[in-house]
Amino acid sequence: MSTEPVPGYPQAILDLLAGGRDRPVFEHGSRIVRADEVAELVARIATGLRAAGIGPGTGVAVLLGVSPEAFAAVVAAHLVGARVAGVRPGLPHEHLRHLLGHRISAVLVDRSTVTPQLRAVTAGLPLLGVGPVDGTPDLTATRADGTPTLPAGRPDDIGRVVYTSGSTGNPKGCLQTYASLDAAWAAHPDRWPPPVRDLAGRLDRYLVFGSLASQVMLEYGILTLAAGGTMVIAEPNRAGVPFFPEALVRHRASASVITVGRLAKLVAAQRAAPADLGALRALLVSGSPLHPARLAEALHVLGPVVYHGYGQTETGMIAMLTPAEMLAAPARLASVGRPPAVVDVQVRDADGQPVVPGVEGEIFVRTPSQASGYWDDPTETTEVFTDGWVRTRDRGRLDDDGYLHLLGRSRDVVIVNADLRYAGPIERVLASCADVAEAYVVAAPDEDTGEAVHAFVVPAEGRQPDPDVLRTLVRQQLGEPSTPRTITFIAEAPVTAAGKPDKRRLAGTLHAHDAPG
Repeated sequence: MSTEPVPGYPQAILDLLAGGRDRPVFEHGSRIVRADEVAELVARIATGLRAAGIGPGTGVAVLLGVSPEAFAAVVAAHLVGARVAGVRPGLPHEHLRHLLGHRISAVLVDRSTVTPQLRAVTAGLPLLGVGPVDGTPDLTATRADGTPTLPAGRPDDIGRVVYTSGSTGNPKGCLQTYASLDAAWAAHPDRWPPPVRDLAGRLDRYLVFGSLASQVMLEYGILTLAAGGTMVIAEPNRAGVPFFPEALVRHRASASVITVGRLAKLVAAQRAAPADLGALRALLVSGSPLHPARLAEALHVLGPVVYHGYGQTETGMIAMLTPAEMLAAPARLASVGRPPAVVDVQVRDADGQPVVPGVEGEIFVRTPSQASGYWDDPTETTEVFTDGWVRTRDRGRLDDDGYLHLLGRSRDVVIVNADLRYAGPIERVLASCADVAEAYVVAAPDEDTGEAVHAFVVPAEGRQPDPDVLRTLVRQQLGEPSTPRTITFIAEAPVTAAGKPDKRRLAGTLHAHDAPG
């Protein structure tokens, strides 16, 4: 019997590309890119990475636009066994400097991401071009040697770092090993849970936009590849035109990822002046819970195309609710679906003990491809990753049919366009102003971004803070998503019976005392 190790991640993706041959897997404007062309790009970029000294355990930051080359670069970086850190566009430079300090040896860039400011931030680190970039080696121009290469990532090596906004204000790196990446379901049709199999049948033309640093965008791109579909790259709309529905119509998309805020705008637009969405078969709502009434309205206006997913960076997908399930039992609209058999979910009480269906508690999860911890944060790692389970710090309950209902977050965060923004760093920035004595941040639903940041400020004695100055302070230090939508001035913060600031009561007063501007 052979004792040769089975090739790990990303071998399944390479096999899909090899099997696809001349099948179109990307559509980028008038350009059609076949599976064998993407495979060739992966081989070239991997050869270039190895020549640049990138291999197992080497940290590589990926700062790329959305393109076939970018997808190939991510796969190639995993093929050589690197620790791949995806960088979201628009990250404040201080955060980028912090990230690059995480033992990063090279930065992958393309024409869409290289700016003089970026070059300044990355000074001292090699820039490797994915495509022609002035002053950098072009990895796509490397000549592949034609020798089949097995994935070099070792099972216990960190393969991917997904960054969120951390409790210190700097991005927090969530770590996945190569074994975890290999256990994921997307590239393996035989592992697809029923809701994913249902979704996969609708991914003929999956609209790709934003950033492949988005875990959701990339994973469903891999699912599209495995399902035999095409990833259709959306170019930015002309100025003043909302992304949805125009991009869906222009690209004849059959599927896309959408935030709660964008879904609300799409539904409103379709009510006012319906666009031809005849090609659309699936919209995966991601980032924050969707109110049952809003979900029902979307189904009514758009038809049976809405999938409501629940997952976390630390776990991947936890549950998904399909249109068929919603239509079969409207009561399920209040849930996020039934976790598949390969996902373990427990709802626990304050003592950490599992509770029976119907009882509220904190949600703990085990998934085959869950993360293993956070970069250089042993305290947070110990708190969240416990005895093989992931503590979601979300509250919820399971009903008698096994459907999971979300009831709020234990974490003090705001989810802006599917991106976690912690309240603490924003409060500290606001309080750093000499005109501010105290600052408190809460989340509230927002039509544009799913949720938005709202701040309550106690002025320093004899001072009157300027709301625009405070917003600028936050924007410069933490970025636009953390900038308060409203700032309310209060004489003092209400407190709970325990004497702690009562943010729930603050959130309940948002209709009053809003700061101008």
